Amino acid sequence: MSRLRRKMFILLFIFIIIVSMFIMAAFLNSPGRLTPLKDTQGNIIPGSVSEKVWIDINGIKQGMFIRGQDIQNPVLLYLHGGPGTPLFQFISYLEKEERLERYFTVCYWDQRGAGMTYDKSTDPTTMTVDQLVEDTREVTEYLKSRFGQNKIYLLGHSWGSYLGVKTIEKYPENYLAYIGIGQVSNQKESERLAYQYILSRAKQMNDKDVIEKLEIYDPYADDFPQLDYLVKGRTAILNKYGIGHLHQGVTSWDILKSLFVFKGYTVTEKINWFLGADFSMIHLFPGLLEDDLFLSSVKFEVPFYITQGAHDYMVSQVLAEKYAEACEAPKKEFILFEDSAHSPNMEEPEKFIEVMRRIALENPLEE
Repeated sequence: MSRLRRKMFILLFIFIIIVSMFIMAAFLNSPGRLTPLKDTQGNIIPGSVSEKVWIDINGIKQGMFIRGQDIQNPVLLYLHGGPGTPLFQFISYLEKEERLERYFTVCYWDQRGAGMTYDKSTDPTTMTVDQLVEDTREVTEYLKSRFGQNKIYLLGHSWGSYLGVKTIEKYPENYLAYIGIGQVSNQKESERLAYQYILSRAKQMNDKDVIEKLEIYDPYADDFPQLDYLVKGRTAILNKYGIGHLHQGVTSWDILKSLFVFKGYTVTEKINWFLGADFSMIHLFPGLLEDDLFLSSVKFEVPFYITQGAHDYMVSQVLAEKYAEACEAPKKEFILFEDSAHSPNMEEPEKFIEVMRRIALENPLEE
């Protein structure tokens, strides 16, 4: 065997070993079930719940994770963002000693077309906000029935804040309070504001790579923002400048790593996470862009809270504050997190939990 062929054989062998190890690690990290909730000493908390649940919702099987240290605590339904990108795996990856599940039983639901709920047989015509509002109601009824509570709290993050607004508007009787994180209001205008800011900042920094990526787009074009701009350019740039998912900065690798080590999904469900993200964006995001909540949704019968990062350009902090001012509700409050961007619940968890506990005290469970 020639020296060149021997080297090629060795390299191929090493490559096969690395790939095999990666596949093995992927399966070992993907049993498809949650670990029990434990205290700081590593002991399982008696009476706690930490489980993966599947239920039939309006014609399709949908999955969710439910965690809480005491099932007598109030229930909180967490509507993920995207559309199509559940981030419970990232939330748990960043989790510290103090967690929301100490005070609430939290349901992290993978919405229709997203995460483990994604199925290639899902009819695209059912991917509408009206359908997802009905799905949200069904999940809410399940949680109310299972935990014996007449009303629950509804929390929406990013796209989930849009879905949350539409849900409390139609079914206010189900909710003690609504909490928006990274609150959507007029997303088309929000995207324009973000584009102008990052282009200006890139020019100040002489960031030629970002300038080149941005200048091919016209923020005032009828079709702005295009999906390729959102997926290939905007999100990575926002994260690079600390005004996207996290203010301290986050890379795609951080999110990928959290998904890789997350034990709640099987390998197939992790693959479906990516497929669902594309599927949901294609079918749901255009409708989001066409709706201006300043015009369509400003009157609510539910206490209304917005928690927003001061550095959030993924969903404009400026517009979110104006939206809070425009809304009418029995109670309303805009709460600014000075050291956060799009995810104050992950960036300033202690303060966020304090806010959530106060909201629960102001709007307690009904006997």
